[in-house]
Amino acid sequence: MQKTEKYSIVWFRNDLRIADNAVLTKASEQADKVIGLYCFDPRHFDKNRFGFKKIEKYRTGFLIESIHNLKAQLDALNIDLLVYHDLPENVIPKICEANQITDIYLQKEWTQEEVDTENTVKAQTTDVNWHHIYNQFLYHPEDINFDVSKTPQVFTVFRKKLEKYIDIREESSTTKLSQFNRIENNTSIPKLSDLSFVDFKSHPNSAFPFKGGETEAINRLNDYFFKTKKLGFYKKTRNGLAGVDYSSKFSPWLANGCISARTIYWKIKQFEKEHFKNQSTYWLIFELIWRDYFKYVSLKYGNQIFKLEGILQKDYEWSKNQNQLQKWINGETQSDFVNANMIELKETGWMSNRGRQNVASYFAKELELDWRIGASYFESLLLDYDVHSNYGNWMYVAGVGNDPRDRKFNVQLQAERYDASGKFRRIWLQPSLFI
Repeated sequence: MQKTEKYSIVWFRNDLRIADNAVLTKASEQADKVIGLYCFDPRHFDKNRFGFKKIEKYRTGFLIESIHNLKAQLDALNIDLLVYHDLPENVIPKICEANQITDIYLQKEWTQEEVDTENTVKAQTTDVNWHHIYNQFLYHPEDINFDVSKTPQVFTVFRKKLEKYIDIREESSTTKLSQFNRIENNTSIPKLSDLSFVDFKSHPNSAFPFKGGETEAINRLNDYFFKTKKLGFYKKTRNGLAGVDYSSKFSPWLANGCISARTIYWKIKQFEKEHFKNQSTYWLIFELIWRDYFKYVSLKYGNQIFKLEGILQKDYEWSKNQNQLQKWINGETQSDFVNANMIELKETGWMSNRGRQNVASYFAKELELDWRIGASYFESLLLDYDVHSNYGNWMYVAGVGNDPRDRKFNVQLQAERYDASGKFRRIWLQPSLFI
């Protein structure tokens, strides 16, 4: 009997890398021909119900850089990346027909918009096999020691169930394919102007002056870990506000899938073996576990993470006062600490973890504004927007998520503690000052 050949598409979304990409590895192992695909979905550049573009210029610029790098990385494996500025449901069925595609491989997603898009494409590709692969976790869902529906309500319980009992999987790798895998590729990666944005340069005071893509992510890791050994001081500096090296800055690459959590984990282990192990090396793993936790929370609760009452289903009174909202966005509140952080976000697409907790708490607890509006604004601007972490954190600070204490940040005390000299506030409230 003649073997039926498998012609496959790897549909890239938030997994823009070749190293430790289980989707790409599986497709390359199982298929006779592999084609990469990425769609700049026009819906991502439309305004949402709160009036914000889903993806603003900072995220878009970083994404374009990441796709350029992904294409180059795939070229080295003899895999072509087709890139379109069109709806996936318009593009994928045509590609499947033109290239006799039998299988589609993609990263497993579970949030509503991604699933809806997949289902729309599936309805038009009924003779194609779909392979959904978990590809964004530190602790793989098939390895954990509890059912997802039993994900603990408190992070500490979640962490203690896993970190001493569950092994982290080894990284996957993809071997170079034959040159006969290549196809004709006349597609091109859009520019910012093609997506209705004006080109821009990174702000001179940006704490994240890096570019998108797997190559940049690995360069940053090697610099932060092995060249400067800043990893060894991470726990002491991670609450910083100004400068490039107070934290690892891995989150934008993680959010776009330019690097995996497992790659970072195993590089930490390599660092500990070759240099030293301390609280700081552990603490970066601790933060990766937090990232996993919010993914499991969204797996457990589904669309409840997007609802006003949150996963606790708390019935609070929330405001939609547009005047207060605009003052918060523009850095014109009564708190200079909040203002400095909000201006940084507006000018760079970046904000420190300490800043995010404070401005979100101020938004939800002081101004009592609908927390979903703040979450939507973050989604639009933050270079490292991740749906699970963003909405998980916003629920947390709004008192409708995984924090049973329902805390409120005293932004004045926080400013005195974390910006005692006023250096950070001077940078953003007096734009002529450079660091």
